[in-house]
Amino acid sequence: MKPTVVIIGRPNVGKSTLFNRLVGKKLALVDDQPGVTRDRRMGDAEIAGLQFTIVDTAGWEDEDAHTLPGRMRQQTEASLEGADAALFVVDARAGLTPLDNEIARYLREHDVPIVLVANKAEGAAGESGVLEAYSLGFGEPVALSAEHGEGVADLFGGLWPIIGEKADAAQEAANAPAGEDEDEDAPLGPLKLAIVGRPNAGKSTLINRLLGEDRLLTGPEAGITRDSIAIDWQWTDPQSGETRDIRLIDTAGMRKKRNVTEKLEKLSVADARRAVDFAEVVVLLLDATQGLEHQDLKIASLALEEGRALMIAINKWDVAENASSLFNGIRAALDDGLAQVRGLPLFAVSAKTGKGLDTMLAAAFELRESWSKRVPTAALNRWFDDALAANPPPAPGGRRIKLRYITQAGTRPPRFVVFGTRLDDLPKSYERYLVNGIRSKLGFDAVPVRVVLKSPKNPYNANRGGGGNFSGGAGKS
Repeated sequence: MKPTVVIIGRPNVGKSTLFNRLVGKKLALVDDQPGVTRDRRMGDAEIAGLQFTIVDTAGWEDEDAHTLPGRMRQQTEASLEGADAALFVVDARAGLTPLDNEIARYLREHDVPIVLVANKAEGAAGESGVLEAYSLGFGEPVALSAEHGEGVADLFGGLWPIIGEKADAAQEAANAPAGEDEDEDAPLGPLKLAIVGRPNAGKSTLINRLLGEDRLLTGPEAGITRDSIAIDWQWTDPQSGETRDIRLIDTAGMRKKRNVTEKLEKLSVADARRAVDFAEVVVLLLDATQGLEHQDLKIASLALEEGRALMIAINKWDVAENASSLFNGIRAALDDGLAQVRGLPLFAVSAKTGKGLDTMLAAAFELRESWSKRVPTAALNRWFDDALAANPPPAPGGRRIKLRYITQAGTRPPRFVVFGTRLDDLPKSYERYLVNGIRSKLGFDAVPVRVVLKSPKNPYNANRGGGGNFSGGAGKS
């Protein structure tokens, strides 16, 4: 494993900006207001060939442990356990504060090696703050500007004596030749599973229950999660005893667009949307005490439009009233509101008790298999011939539409191309007939299926024969 380096400091000293600079991407949300980061976020960092895992943390605040800032501090303290080094970041322009000195006292009581970083040190305004940082007792501070990239390379000198040997060993292991038994039929990698939903549906609590630890910040306040947090985890299937890799992705709650007015919440929702793009399977988490709302259907449509495999989980089942009628009502509402993708997997779960979570995870792996499935050409052609024989295409104006053959163009999501003539006249009802047949007869169930219609171009008529697209529940492909 690569060495782990934790960024620590009081709010608004530029920890997330430094994190983004080291990973080379804008992964962490950044804003002028303090306290943007709340959960630990990990990323792959590199400085002059030195590779390590960097951890962004919430700003350190001196608050009661039962308050939200206090719980954020507990998450930051937990991030130091097992870390190989810590970057203690101070603001060179603002100078040292009593909270900086408190953090320094805390760090001196622990065994984690410290590299002191004086951020925002560009120009003459930061010089006095850099000099003042010596008084913290962690040696010479690394003066840099995370925002402008100045001095970031100097971190190499501070980190190399601490983590260099471990980083080299990890790099050698990563570069070792792969086993000879690897081939294109090797199993899929970790399941990328995103948990989405409205605020306070219990997304972070559910992930904590799966992990068996308070890895993510939770509480009664709505909208605690801001960044989309990815966590690598191994799940043991209780039925088969098999251990399988999962990358769990927690996301910010998505409210109705008209209710999202603050810049920070807009950034959080945009980050959640990117997490959906990254995922393979998306779990839409509902609140059993509130049922299915229009916003839930909009979130589901978003996942389907992006071509993700989707499943629905009703959380807080341990406190649900009239459970049977609630489940059946949500089932009917889903089939009605998402008629283009009927039969989405639906589960009753409880993040508090763990009910139904193993069943949900097992189904998620099965759903990914369908999402990644490629139908043999012979089987696909047999189905296509049978579908046309059972229900031939119509003949509008007495001229029959000819569908000649079908091919699967891709997977994840499954994509098919139908070739024929006069496809512009093919009714939408017949398009749905083909999509439903692909799902029901070829084993794709509720997976979003995309189909493209292609006709040969007529050189004598530029206005006809262009073909078109259609898809089952995933919008235009």
